[in-house]
Amino acid sequence: MPKASDIKKGFAVSLNGKVLLVKDFDITTPGGRGGAKIYKFRFKDLATGAKVEESFKSDEMLETVEMTKRQVMFSYIDGEEYIFMDNEDYSQYTFNQGDIKDELLFITEETLGVQAVLINGSAVAIELPASVDMVIEETDPSIKGASASARTKPARFATGLTVQVPEYIASGEKIKINTTDCKFMGRAD
Repeated sequence: MPKASDIKKGFAVSLNGKVLLVKDFDITTPGGRGGAKIYKFRFKDLATGAKVEESFKSDEMLETVEMTKRQVMFSYIDGEEYIFMDNEDYSQYTFNQGDIKDELLFITEETLGVQAVLINGSAVAIELPASVDMVIEETDPSIKGASASARTKPARFATGLTVQVPEYIASGEKIKINTTDCKFMGRAD
């Protein structure tokens, strides 16, 4: 059983007879000497869909749930549901738009490296790659001679995502974006 400090976003844990998926967490350090870090987790109850918040000391043990990951590709939208297809056996996994709205900002038909997280054969979450390549739909005109360390400007993508980019980047360019902190990493190859 791992410690709370070893649990990451996307892990599934068993707590009080419920299976909970880690959506996000914060770490706080108490002001006193020798105080253990406190991990405040935001979970999604996989049975009810309810949001659950719990706090643990860094050395507290949590029971993880066995999960598998499958490489998937975005297939199509059916009303409020998004359908992803398994890259190997072509089976389909359906997700409600509200459950994966943050991940959808980074997903297009061309996005590679997306994984479906399965618990007991049922798809419960989407896991994004560390970075994605996306084409800028709209941004202010580029400024010739702007250096790489100059000011930034907002760039909007077809998915609705907005990222700050250097002034020399123009509309229509393909850039690499970090999916964890939503930041510009550079031009894509």
